[in-house]
Amino acid sequence: MSPAWVEALEAGAPDVVACWRVFAWDLPGLKRVRRELRARVTVDGAPRIVAQQERVADALASVLDELSDAQMRAPGGEDDWNVAQAFAHTTAARRFLASWAALDAAGAPWRTAGAPLVTPSVPGPEDATREDLHRYLERSRRAISEAGERIAGHETQRCGMDHPLIGHLRCGEWLLFVGVHDCMHLEQLHALRERG
Repeated sequence: MSPAWVEALEAGAPDVVACWRVFAWDLPGLKRVRRELRARVTVDGAPRIVAQQERVADALASVLDELSDAQMRAPGGEDDWNVAQAFAHTTAARRFLASWAALDAAGAPWRTAGAPLVTPSVPGPEDATREDLHRYLERSRRAISEAGERIAGHETQRCGMDHPLIGHLRCGEWLLFVGVHDCMHLEQLHALRERG
């Protein structure tokens, strides 16, 4: 049985949660998530994906408000980062992955000059306040909304952006993958909250 937060999120973000459920950082898991992303991203599907990303952002905002001040400085589930660093990392990934995919959909110059290489595992500021993190999350909402508008109609276009573990995805697949990454951190945050 899924945790309550997963079931609640799945109701509003079914494609995101379905992709997250099959994801793992090993070769079989990466293949599974790529197949699931491919199956769920269609031409003109960007508005649907953006709507689901809004539900993911709501879930991030909710768990952020449920964490105590002490938990904000506790280990955040990734490397030696605290919760603030992990949460800020998540919001940055939301902004940059979606925005880079949108630039590619719009014919960014790196198509011939070399696409950006994603650098995973970059922590956010360790002293970020809850208010800072809410601001970062709001920026990510705007970035995803704007990216969705640019990607609309180009969802199945191959994106030149390269991730050292994920590799290359299509533009709409990156827009959806952002939520998969968020779910990894939501799982960590909910586990921390439940431990008290």
